[in-house]
Amino acid sequence: MSSTISIVLADDHSLVRDGIRSLLEEEKDLVVVAEVANGEEAIAIVEEKKPDLLIIDIRMPIMNGIDAVDVLNKKGTTTKTIILSMHDSEEYILKSVNAGANGYLLKDTGKVEFIKAIHTVQQGGKYFSGDISNVLVNNLLHGNKSISEASKTTKTNNPFDLTSKELQVLELVLAGLTNKQISEKLENSKRTVETHRFNLMRKMEVKNLIDLSKKAQQYNLV
Repeated sequence: MSSTISIVLADDHSLVRDGIRSLLEEEKDLVVVAEVANGEEAIAIVEEKKPDLLIIDIRMPIMNGIDAVDVLNKKGTTTKTIILSMHDSEEYILKSVNAGANGYLLKDTGKVEFIKAIHTVQQGGKYFSGDISNVLVNNLLHGNKSISEASKTTKTNNPFDLTSKELQVLELVLAGLTNKQISEKLENSKRTVETHRFNLMRKMEVKNLIDLSKKAQQYNLV
């Protein structure tokens, strides 16, 4: 049995795929056998080539990564899957676990952790990075709380479909904390906090802190 791990990359940005391929192929036991740009292509190429591992982004056209992983698992594929995302929200992580992903990595993950995750998953383990504690992962994976039930708890009763993490950031922003202070409090990178803040403004359709505060109060979000 070959010790080489065959990998398919799925991301709609060719530059991202190029970067990941370059990083992975520095390792002697890793080989990228195909690249695709959406979930449907990922399903087709996995069924054709039967790679050891699929590394797939969440947000892609035609079909997102979580849905693609879900389809592959329902088909009984033996290919392991790692979700790669810029989002560390509990909602995305729970949905990924529920879909059957073997791992979840953030796009700002360092090379050492990335390679470690690949080997952990290939050996039959689970690997999750980002804002989710080991305790939560263990509880979810061992059935102490159902994945589908946990996923529902991350939904909020608001018309903007804010994730639980975005609501946390919203509360801290309105409390007057800077991005740096929020990143320290939530133990996230400053870049991640900036992404959450941008998503808040976009989803709530506001352009400044005053309008953000008014709309948050109007809908009792904090």
